[in-house]
Amino acid sequence: MIAMSVLLMVVLGIWLGAVAIGLVFKLVFTLIGGLFSLVGALLGMVFGGVALLIAVPIVVLALLPVWLPVVVLAAIVWAIVRAAHGPAQPAVANAR
Repeated sequence: MIAMSVLLMVVLGIWLGAVAIGLVFKLVFTLIGGLFSLVGALLGMVFGGVALLIAVPIVVLALLPVWLPVVVLAAIVWAIVRAAHGPAQPAVANAR
């Protein structure tokens, strides 16, 4: 019976040692994977930003014929409203 207990303790000790080693590997690979994920996210934001800086002017120029009538109409309305208002009245100071 003592031999079985000793054998069981040895097997469980080896099992716990393997579990501890597995836990260390899991922790290390999680930290390394998180670091690679952060680096990848930063690189993605940089290259995505550069791609947006290149693509946005092209898209704006491509959509200019669609937006031009709206911009001209807004400019005409703004000019009419501005012309309809007289010059601003100077503020009267309160004399006390």
